[in-house]
Amino acid sequence: MENETRRLAEKGLKPTPNRILVLRELAASDHPLSLGELEIRLDTLDRSSIFRVLTLFLDHELVHSIEDGSGSLRYEACAAPGKCTISDRHVHFHCESCNRTFCFPATPVPAVELPPDFTAHSVNYVVKGECADCKNRGF
Repeated sequence: MENETRRLAEKGLKPTPNRILVLRELAASDHPLSLGELEIRLDTLDRSSIFRVLTLFLDHELVHSIEDGSGSLRYEACAAPGKCTISDRHVHFHCESCNRTFCFPATPVPAVELPPDFTAHSVNYVVKGECADCKNRGF
């Protein structure tokens, strides 16, 4: 709990029980989680409470969201303390068979050269296809 409390304090956020629970769950996950997945994992919190915490975390750059094409945003804790930047982002893979999203933290998002006077604030890089499990099962 100390780690979550410290990370919240670094962002100027009060360490409430709901915030600690959501941050702990996101930090422990090896892949980005949707609101629905968090609702299942955090069965002591209701959907609206989780959503409010996620919105606050996004505003304070404690987490970032990923649009993986599943119709739901997925959320992931920023890797380093401080500001969540584009350089912190990595490639995600969305399996079209099982609907899981995987993180490839060792694969950075490719650099995109923008014209002068353009500034990127976020990037979403998702590869879609079939994961190894589904491919081996012949889906």
